[in-house]
Amino acid sequence: MGITARGVGLLVAAVILLGAGFRFAYPELTLLGAAAGAAVGYAALVAAWRPRLTVTRRADPDRVARGEPASMTLTVRNTGRLRSANLLAEDRCGERSVPVPVLRLRPGRDTEVRYDVPTHRRGVVPVGPLRVTRRDPLGLVALARPYGAAVPVWVHPRIHPLTAVPTGAGRSLDGRVDGVPHGSITFDSLREYVVGDELRRVHWRTSARVGELMVRENVDTSLPRLVVLLDNRAAAHPQRVAGVAESFESACEAAASIVTAAHRADLPVLLLLVAAEPDAPAEPGTPGAEAAVGSALGPLDRLAAADLSGDGDAVRAATTRLRQDRLGDTLIFLTGPGGRDELGHVGALRGAYPSVVVGVFGAAEPTPPGAAGLVVVDAADGAQFAAEWDGVRRW
Repeated sequence: MGITARGVGLLVAAVILLGAGFRFAYPELTLLGAAAGAAVGYAALVAAWRPRLTVTRRADPDRVARGEPASMTLTVRNTGRLRSANLLAEDRCGERSVPVPVLRLRPGRDTEVRYDVPTHRRGVVPVGPLRVTRRDPLGLVALARPYGAAVPVWVHPRIHPLTAVPTGAGRSLDGRVDGVPHGSITFDSLREYVVGDELRRVHWRTSARVGELMVRENVDTSLPRLVVLLDNRAAAHPQRVAGVAESFESACEAAASIVTAAHRADLPVLLLLVAAEPDAPAEPGTPGAEAAVGSALGPLDRLAAADLSGDGDAVRAATTRLRQDRLGDTLIFLTGPGGRDELGHVGALRGAYPSVVVGVFGAAEPTPPGAAGLVVVDAADGAQFAAEWDGVRRW
């Protein structure tokens, strides 16, 4: 509850009038002071009355790519028995305030406001809660209360079409590694028969032994497995334009494009961040990139929420973890101009990952050829990286 400047002035006048009235025995001044104090008390009671409002909001859509249109529809309904007089309301949309007309809203009626959500920048735009301010008729006291919950609008990075996907690595017993574009089928386990299974997959010998139909489960052992490692260290993206690291935005666009292309090709893909994600709590003992594995968010949502971190030593911890776990056969490291000093740690992963590709964004000069023995793609932005992707399809 806040007392307005008018209320403060009247309250000070009430104290002065009461003091002067009692001090000099002027009942008229005492009466005026009491009336002023009573007015402030009445204003506080009126402002403290809580109007009964129901707030619903609908984002259309709640997940968009950067630059695509998105809107929010807010509906406020008066569920009380009194007219909602002396109310002012505004909705929060990111850093912007949107006025909502609720003044003198009749009981059982509602008002609807529709406005655009800014999507010019990647990120999570918080919308809400509705802030309703109740004032007394004299404007002495104002009380603001929140109504409804905040709803996030996820602004994903732009996705650029990729026309090539990597091949898998088929390893034979003699140590030879062959390119396998579509994977190969290998027996994995047995399970009970369910309606719809093909009879040719029934394992008759096991079925006769257990007394139930058992079918074979096959897996694609050489299906390409992609690991995208996004460098979200502030040291890797030193340049800022209006407070925004454009090289990091380009790296996020490249990561989103690779993840989307892999999903469309039904390829397993894992997105990791070098530094720990602030909104994705890590399990005890897990360094940097491991925090991303336990995140419940989808990869595009995590890219929308990704932010730069000051953990400058996270690359070493992340690469050590990748070498131990061997999460895939194709590693794609996306970084900025400041990340080229860490390419030696990434190059050490070539023994664990047959294919290692590095994308460097926003560098003033191209990366020296043969840096750490890696395939390096220098790109100004995500669109240029997508255009040069075909040139590295045969890794």
